Amino acid sequence: MNQDSRLNKFLALHIGVSRREADELIIEKRVKINYSLAGIGSRVQATDEVFVDDKKIESNTKYIYLMLNKPEGYVCSRRQQGESPTIYSLLPKEFHALKTIGRLDRDSSGLIILTNDGDYAQHMTHPKFRKYKQYEVQINQSLQPLHQQMICDLGIELSDGKSKLQLESTSEDRKRWRISMHEGRNRQIRRTFAALGYEITRLHRTDFGPFSLDQLEAGEYKFADKK
Repeated sequence: MNQDSRLNKFLALHIGVSRREADELIIEKRVKINYSLAGIGSRVQATDEVFVDDKKIESNTKYIYLMLNKPEGYVCSRRQQGESPTIYSLLPKEFHALKTIGRLDRDSSGLIILTNDGDYAQHMTHPKFRKYKQYEVQINQSLQPLHQQMICDLGIELSDGKSKLQLESTSEDRKRWRISMHEGRNRQIRRTFAALGYEITRLHRTDFGPFSLDQLEAGEYKFADKK
């Protein structure tokens, strides 16, 4: 740690939250410096001890970036949901404190990025940065050309706003598609197709911002460089 740094920056580095989330922890009086409650704007010295929820934060943490190929059936939370296992069960224990950058629902598969760099996670997920995402999708019936035009050119009205996706057919029967987008609203692709009467039977993310799965097998992970 540097000789002196802002507390929210320190927390972003060491526990994988954004600086805004770190400020919320401070406001909620969950953060202490040398056993005294911290305040917004507090600074941390090299000799200070910092606690979150009375747990000491070690100051020798380095930024970590992992790429994981999430299999279907796994959830992106730290706690198992019903009988659905969590993606953290695929990782060694030392990576269980890492935070996912965005999520995939239980029935989807593909690229997940995990990190303890809270600011980078915020940069990758905030709508204003419009990070590119690409998916391989299969639907239960052939997509009608008119519906393709509606999705690509006009957009589909959803409860949280209009959804426009870029589609490229990858099969003659028009059931398999390569989808690209710069948003990432909750279950947006599934809801877009459902609004037109289609069911997605497979949704697999291959690219997220500068990261690509390449040859990473389902359930495997590897270190990545920040890009």
